[in-house]
Formats: sequence, structure tokens, C-alpha cells
Amino acid sequence: MSNNKNNTTEPTGALNAVFVESVDMPEGSVLIQGPDFNKKLSLSELLGSYKRIGYQGSSLGEAMEIIQEMRKWRLSDEAAAPDENAEYLDPEVRKKTKCKIFLGYTSNLVSSGLREIIRFLVQHKMVDVIVASAGGVEEDFIKCLAPTYLGEFALKGSDLRKKGLNRIGNLLVPNNNYCKFEDWVIPIFDKMLEEQKSQGVVWTPSTMIERLGNEINDESSIYYWTSKNKIPVFSPAITDGSLGDMIYFHSYKNPGLIIDIAADIRAMNNQAVFAKKTGMIILGGGVIKHHICNANLMRNGADYAVYINTGQEFDGSDAGARPDEAVSWGKIRADSKSCKIYADATLVFPLIVAETFAKEFHNEKSA
Repeated sequence: MSNNKNNTTEPTGALNAVFVESVDMPEGSVLIQGPDFNKKLSLSELLGSYKRIGYQGSSLGEAMEIIQEMRKWRLSDEAAAPDENAEYLDPEVRKKTKCKIFLGYTSNLVSSGLREIIRFLVQHKMVDVIVASAGGVEEDFIKCLAPTYLGEFALKGSDLRKKGLNRIGNLLVPNNNYCKFEDWVIPIFDKMLEEQKSQGVVWTPSTMIERLGNEINDESSIYYWTSKNKIPVFSPAITDGSLGDMIYFHSYKNPGLIIDIAADIRAMNNQAVFAKKTGMIILGGGVIKHHICNANLMRNGADYAVYINTGQEFDGSDAGARPDEAVSWGKIRADSKSCKIYADATLVFPLIVAETFAKEFHNEKSA
């Protein structure tokens, strides 16, 4: 019987398995390479290296490129369609026609310091349409009245309840903040109801938010600036939060205020339908993500899309769905530029804005 220890024949099967011959990589393939900290790097140089890092770092780099492209696009970049509306045949009109940018975000992000970043974007008219959850609206106004504080994720709920402190992750919101919000908003609801009765005003979530933005008179507010700059804000689940609580209480104190959601779905969908190009930047999931995507279905899909959330797709949730799933529904175009970053938006959105919107803003100011 032969002894395997003495067998010197090369294991050709194993060699063939290990050393499978590679195909040539396509020309222009990105090489994986991290930043060189032996050099003193600016923030922009560091962010510029992300696409070559791999994993979510590369997704972050791709997102920045997509946002730069959606901001740069003009209708004049493309030939006029054979059935083009006469208005859009004018070369000057084509140069001024931009990609319409939809920005969506969830309540917790306005509770966080991303509020100030969103305010910067609307203050300088860098986005065109906002979709926010109810909390993403009321938390902005509440911060104008009283602050939110840093706490800890591990703080015990029952102890906080006794102290009248509400926890949002590792943030703390004193319950008194909501009492101040009630004192501020209920008299506005009274005036809105009077205008509904005496003038026939039809209130919708978006017109209500515009009214509250006009009333707050505080430049730290997102909705002060959306109202001032005529940027529409849609909140299809406006009653799902403290605003809903206030509408509920008001219905007993001074009943009759009507908020019409039907008018807003028409207005929201038309924002997409009549746009020449659309881009979506969506922070988080749930109703805000789907509301933007579904509006873009009405125009056979968005042209650009950047998702930032921690959702996974294995449970079939819309929050976890990657952009390619939206392509199957016609909510993102098949030839679109799109990506998803699996990350907490508080980590990556400040970096994205620094390298895109803010960088271009300050470059223009210093030019």
C-alpha cells in the first residue's frame, strides 16, 4: 500500500482551483487606496478619497458625486425634445432650468444637530421640495421655544418618566418643551379656524406648515426659511406626532379645524410630474421615503437618488429597499444615477453637505 507522505505529485486539482486565471479589469476601474496621512490633508482632500476606500466609504464617495451631478445639471445640457413645450425652446430658459431636488428626512434627524444643516440648505434655496414626518416639523418649532439636550442611550425609561424627560436615542427633551409648544400653536390654530370659517380658507398639511413657518419669526427654524423662500413642505402623516396631539386637544377647545390631505397629494405629485429632471436625497425610511419615491413614479422615475439609512432589505420593508427595487416600480429610472449608504445619517450627511452644497456655496461667495 502506497504512503501518501511520500507522494510528491503536484495536486493539480487544488492548483487549478487556487490559481484560476483572471480576466483583464476594464479600463478606468477604480483602484482601492486609502488616504495618505503622511500628508496634511484638507477636509475636501479627505472626502475626495472616500470613493477609493471601499465598502460604505465608496458609497459615500458615490453619493457625493451623484449630488454634485444633480446640482450641476441644466436643461441646456440636453437637446430639445421633438415635442418640447415652446417655453423650453428658449436657450436662456434652458440654461436656468435645474434638476428639482426632493429632500426627505425623519423626525429624529430634526431632533439631532442635522436640523442646522437642513436649515442651511433651505435658507440658501439649495433644495426644492421637502418631505418630513410630523416630528420632523414640530421638533423644529419646539427647538425655537426650548432646547434639546445630550443624554445617554442607557438612561432608564422609568426614571426619566418620573422626571418629565423624554428620550430620543441619546437625546433628552424636557416635557415642558411640549407644553410651550401647545401654548404657542393653539392660538395659531384658533386663527386658522377663524379664517377657514370667515374666508373659506382650505388648510392642508403644507399650507399649515407654511403658516407656522411665517408665525415662528425665528431664523434658526427650518420652516421659517421654507416659508420665506416658498419651498413647499409636505407631511402626509401630519397627525402622527405632537402636532396631531395639538390638533386633538384643539378639537375639544375650539372644534371645526379641517386639514385636507387630498389637495396636498395633488400638489406633491405635480412637483414631480412637471419637473424636467428630479433628484431624491432621502435620510431615513418610512413614509417620507415612500412619499417622495411614489411622487416620482408619476413621471416614470427620478433621475438621481441617494438613500441614507440603516434599514435592511431582507424583511421586505420599503425603508430597507435598495434603489434597484424602486427601479422595478418605476420610481427611479433604469438609467438613473443612484446609490444607498448603509449608515446613520448623522455620521455621513454632514460630510456630504460639506463636500457638495456648502463647498460650492462658499466657493461662489469668495469668487
